[in-house]
Amino acid sequence: MWFKNLQLYRLTTNFDFSAAELDEAMQGKAFRPCGPLEIASFGWVPPVGVSAAPLVRSANGCLMVCARKEEKVLPAAVVREEVELRVAKIEEQELRTVGRKERGRLRDEVMLDLLPKAFTRSRRIYAYIAPRQGLLFVDSATATGSEELIALLREGLSTLPVRPLQVAEAPPAVLTLWVKTNQAPAGFSVGDECELRDPDENGGIVRCRRQELDAQEIQAHLDAGKQVVRLAVEWDDRLGCVLGEDLAVRRLRFLDLVQEEAATVETEDSVARFDADFALMTLELERFVPVLMSVFGGEAESSLRTP
Repeated sequence: MWFKNLQLYRLTTNFDFSAAELDEAMQGKAFRPCGPLEIASFGWVPPVGVSAAPLVRSANGCLMVCARKEEKVLPAAVVREEVELRVAKIEEQELRTVGRKERGRLRDEVMLDLLPKAFTRSRRIYAYIAPRQGLLFVDSATATGSEELIALLREGLSTLPVRPLQVAEAPPAVLTLWVKTNQAPAGFSVGDECELRDPDENGGIVRCRRQELDAQEIQAHLDAGKQVVRLAVEWDDRLGCVLGEDLAVRRLRFLDLVQEEAATVETEDSVARFDADFALMTLELERFVPVLMSVFGGEAESSLRTP
């Protein structure tokens, strides 16, 4: 199980739940499919994808969980069209104009009529807790997806004191320096992709892919005051990703060295393969995250865990 994105959170107090205790706390919010008149359902599923498996998977002292969200697909255009048909029918039969309040009631009726027939779409959000590091890792490209999972976890645990991981130095300033000087810290190499943005609220945005970042046109944008807010990098020939101004790690890739190590681990089935990959991933990220924090000046004091 290889994460593709990272949203990082600091656990502000010790996390003392065992895998069994966490599993028990999550059972009350286990996933169930949408009912006929429900527009969405959100709950926990086994990370390994086997229905009878536990809701928590453990490796290297880390605890993995997985939330599943199922939503009814009910396009606004379809609802609007059906409402207009009903409005036209009423106005024609009763020779009167349908007002805003009645339109709202008709929309509610249309939603109730169409929901049982609507298709559903489903997505999963994976995360793992690393108590030894005091961190929560969420495989989401956006903070919104992470906050959904954290809110669900809080419902089962009653409390989960976490806050987004913060660093001492502003990531745009650091990333801009890397590109401007064409020099990254030891272990890091700059890729061929970045996003530049003018600090002004209405300033321009430049996105580059498959571009040498020491090229004259890129440097001209930097000289004009634009900052690097996303940058593709590789670390230690083991990980590749796009670092963002929000400290999110997107498009995370575990490179050939890691994949070759994973391939040497013999497994009997898909569950054993999942566990082996999970264990290797946690070891890699346990090395990577402290280095990532250090290149941004270390963790900000406000983000540190309370003793």
